[in-house]
Amino acid sequence: MAVIFITGPVCSGKSAFGVRLARESGCPVTYVATAASALEDAEWRARLVRHVRDRPAQWPTIETATMTDAAQLDLFRNAAAGACLVVDALGTWLAAKIAARIDLLEVDYSVLEAQLDEEAAAFVDAMLDSQAYVVAVSEQIGWDVVPIAAAARLFRDAMGRMAQRLAKRADKVYLVVAGYALDLRRFSEPIDAD
Repeated sequence: MAVIFITGPVCSGKSAFGVRLARESGCPVTYVATAASALEDAEWRARLVRHVRDRPAQWPTIETATMTDAAQLDLFRNAAAGACLVVDALGTWLAAKIAARIDLLEVDYSVLEAQLDEEAAAFVDAMLDSQAYVVAVSEQIGWDVVPIAAAARLFRDAMGRMAQRLAKRADKVYLVVAGYALDLRRFSEPIDAD
């Protein structure tokens, strides 16, 4: 059907805009939550509770953090035409991938980076090839100083490449800032023409 990509800074209204677009689609919606729960982190638990509260209670939720890579890709491959999947968010999906093999960061940074890029490409391609209407929400990062920690640099760079890959082929791309959505296709020019 179509893929809508929504990106922007933290607490800018991305998820709310994604929920609105999903409602307006007229399709039955499934919420794909990518964040891993951290039982020892009270702030993170509160953040997840707020996300649950802010979306319609009747929407089924699929949590991907404990799913295999193949099962995650199958969510998109097996989605029915006429269904809507709200994927929230690509950054928490990527963070879970990094956390699962953080030890490799010190062993071989370039191998981990290549693995993440390959998995991110497969995840993005599965969304783009889905028969469902997909609303993908992503953190827009990297507008600040270069992080000191290698893990933070890895996340930032991999997230940037993943966002570009999705934005290039998505049907619509929005940047949400301070509660306002900008249509990037309408008000921008792509860097490369291919």
